[in-house]
Amino acid sequence: MRDLTQKRRVRGWMMFDVASQPFYTLCLTFLFGPYLTSTLTEVWQAGGVPEQQSDADAQALWSRLQMMIGLAIAVTAPFLGALADRTGRRRGWILLFSAFYVAGTAGLWLMMPDGSGLTVALIAFAMAMIGAEYTTIYTNAMLPDLVPASQTGRVSGRGYAIGYAGGVLALFIMLLGFADNAEGRTFLEGVPLFGLDGAAREGTRFVGPFSALWFIVFMVPFFLWVKDPAGAVGGASLRQAWLDVRTLVRKVPAQRSLSAWLLSSMFFRDALVALYAFGGTYAALVLDWETTSIGIFGILSAITAGVASYIGANIDARHGPKPAITAMILTLTGVVALLCLMSREAFLFIPLSEGSLVPDVVFYIIGCVIGGAGGVLQAASRTMMVRHADPARPTEAFGLYALSGKATAFLAPALIWIATDLTGSARLGILPVAGLFMLGLLLLVWVKPNGEHTAWSEPSSPV
Repeated sequence: MRDLTQKRRVRGWMMFDVASQPFYTLCLTFLFGPYLTSTLTEVWQAGGVPEQQSDADAQALWSRLQMMIGLAIAVTAPFLGALADRTGRRRGWILLFSAFYVAGTAGLWLMMPDGSGLTVALIAFAMAMIGAEYTTIYTNAMLPDLVPASQTGRVSGRGYAIGYAGGVLALFIMLLGFADNAEGRTFLEGVPLFGLDGAAREGTRFVGPFSALWFIVFMVPFFLWVKDPAGAVGGASLRQAWLDVRTLVRKVPAQRSLSAWLLSSMFFRDALVALYAFGGTYAALVLDWETTSIGIFGILSAITAGVASYIGANIDARHGPKPAITAMILTLTGVVALLCLMSREAFLFIPLSEGSLVPDVVFYIIGCVIGGAGGVLQAASRTMMVRHADPARPTEAFGLYALSGKATAFLAPALIWIATDLTGSARLGILPVAGLFMLGLLLLVWVKPNGEHTAWSEPSSPV
């Protein structure tokens, strides 16, 4: 009975990755993000703004929004993590930010194809992103309590793998049944289901309510099977949380590996998020892809991410997370360089004939590489943070991890914004992302493979 309960807890915890994945797959990267930016470019071009300038302005707006959200999360995450560790309760916080997620994603429906509803939609997106990021902080902090340390890599990787599988299914449903192109037709050249009006882009806008409903359904196993640890106590004050965070921050410089890890992950995670966030907009603005083509790209990317994450989980369990992190950073740096050398007119400085399919084929391949490398990198990074966390205060540690990931969350969007403005090109605007990956790789040199804690317990039963 105990083994069955333990397995249910692990499976319930993994369901969070399934529940939250549509935000990143559907809303941030492949459907809503490209829909928002392409809508704005069309509206601005109709008002007389040149095409290249409207593309750059849309990408700049999208980057500024994510920059501001990232800063808000960075400032507050460590304190809320410390509060949760003081009480031992995380489910209540997860429920609160789940409400943010559901309300925010549902509100994306209000972004109209004529540009009206933009302000409300941007506020809704901010709520959804805050909900997604904070629920992730608290669920990640539960990982050390689920299984022995030697099993965290396998569980983390499989969690991401099943999450990406859910993302593929969600994207597949949206692409076949709802997501419409500029002519209001779905991938199968039909009209969106449930009588949604393709002319008003209701099929694509349904990505918001769909993501909200998906989250509600798949969080049911999580709340049924994953409980707070025994001994959870009452409330804690903000003053106590402030003192805890201050003490933790003062201790960090003395822990060389932890310091290097937080700095390294700060840069490469910022770069990865930017690559995800702007992959779809790159396709829309540089390659002029329709929503359905971007959806296919997303499916291929998510499939390779799931497969790679599952394989990476076994490699992580056998060799540890650091080798995987190093290899994936190098891979993604190469991807960014390749993106900057590709357009409709040329590839690797070689001119292309009008209508050439080379950029499309290459970008599909790039999508698979981004998906696979990104999935392995995220799962291995979660494992590495577990190895550096104080077992007695994991949420506080993951709050600090969130702080390091969000402290410069403005940096990649800001650099993309600046580079896009300076070059006037949405394609060249992503070049700074390669520099962030390389900074992360350099700092990884000082990170210990087993983190600050080397006392590992063996699992009582396989997970």
